[in-house]
Amino acid sequence: MTAQPRISFVSLGCPKALVDSERIITQLRAEGYELVKSHQGADAVIVNTCGFLDSAKAESLANIGEALKENGKVIVTGCMGAEPEQIRATHPGVLAITGPQAYESVLSAVHEAVPPAHDPFLDLVPPQGVKLTPRHYAYLKISEGCNNRCTFCIIPKLRGDLISRPAGEVLREAEKLVKAGVKELLVVSQDTSAYGVDVKYATSPWQDREVRTRFYDLSKELGELGAWVRLHYVYPYPHVDEVIPLMAEGKVLPYLDIPFQHASPTVLKAMRRPGNQEKTLDRIRSWREVCPDLAIRSTFIVGFPGETDEDFEQLLAFLDEARLERVGCFKYEAVTGAKANELGLPVVPEEVKQQRWDRFMARQQAISAKRLASRVGRRIKVIIDEPGPTVSKGRSQWDAPEIDGSVFVGSRRPLRAGDIVTVKIERADAYDLHGVAV
Repeated sequence: MTAQPRISFVSLGCPKALVDSERIITQLRAEGYELVKSHQGADAVIVNTCGFLDSAKAESLANIGEALKENGKVIVTGCMGAEPEQIRATHPGVLAITGPQAYESVLSAVHEAVPPAHDPFLDLVPPQGVKLTPRHYAYLKISEGCNNRCTFCIIPKLRGDLISRPAGEVLREAEKLVKAGVKELLVVSQDTSAYGVDVKYATSPWQDREVRTRFYDLSKELGELGAWVRLHYVYPYPHVDEVIPLMAEGKVLPYLDIPFQHASPTVLKAMRRPGNQEKTLDRIRSWREVCPDLAIRSTFIVGFPGETDEDFEQLLAFLDEARLERVGCFKYEAVTGAKANELGLPVVPEEVKQQRWDRFMARQQAISAKRLASRVGRRIKVIIDEPGPTVSKGRSQWDAPEIDGSVFVGSRRPLRAGDIVTVKIERADAYDLHGVAV
């Protein structure tokens, strides 16, 4: 029997890139390739790069360099692959470079470097494909690309305009995942609430009916599969209001990941983001009236070109008013090729960015701590991520993996990864909850 060719894989960047990695790996496994953790001894290395920020590009180039040093046969794919000249300038020795979602090109490059050794006894892939996440949760990518033209972002340049997957296709993938033991589906795309705009919400067959390729319709159908459904990267378009009752009914998790980015109308206009702060606050209030348990996670940028002290104070006032559960903040970093570089706005000095970031984080930490403290005494559902002998680590319905907080669960009975247990919350700290399984 021929030895299986071995491939080492590095996946960098966001969950959307992770889904691309899973697709490539699933195909490689189907063709009889073995996936190994070490570059040394592998027949080739694939590096799936991130090209969103200059710091991410530097990390990608460092990983390519490390793979070349340890192995020598390196194939590069992902967002940074859309600008191959940058990679070739630093690492001329890579075998091939392909852009994001170029699955066939990646596989062709692998075939050329390491021809597959077909063996029907080894070429077995589970029907749900190969996942890089733990068995109990999975990312479900519903579209590629983005129609927005935010001035700080080059994703449309790297990944193109919005292309939505048919609803029936997404639901079939989700059903396979749930049948394979996945307890939580994390819905991702570049702009989840724009889902279906490009195909005019066309219908596609699912089970015994036609389902529209539309944010609400997909959320409703996913909510019937019996798994937790978590919605990420949701722009606050008016039709998002339709999904809130599904959260109140328990069909979809009461969690919205909305990248607000700022609150000053002046900064939002420069960013080319929708920017009516008062309207946004009104909608947050109305969402919480429909679904009091709703948790909103968001990200913000401080130090965008032209941001004044007044703009920043408006942002802090928005935080006080919106009282969001989970918030991330980034100091603005210029991205090569982004329109923000051409706006001619004054650059905010690094020390001012740092001061604003510190103030922002301190303000939000106090808000988050109060929101968490309000959960003490409640009984809530928790999904277990890391079982322990007496204390296990899990997440509530208000926490996404790797970006939000945790719930530490004391239990007399052994708990397993993927168990969903009822926990009485006994105390809270700045970011996490602590309780006992009941």
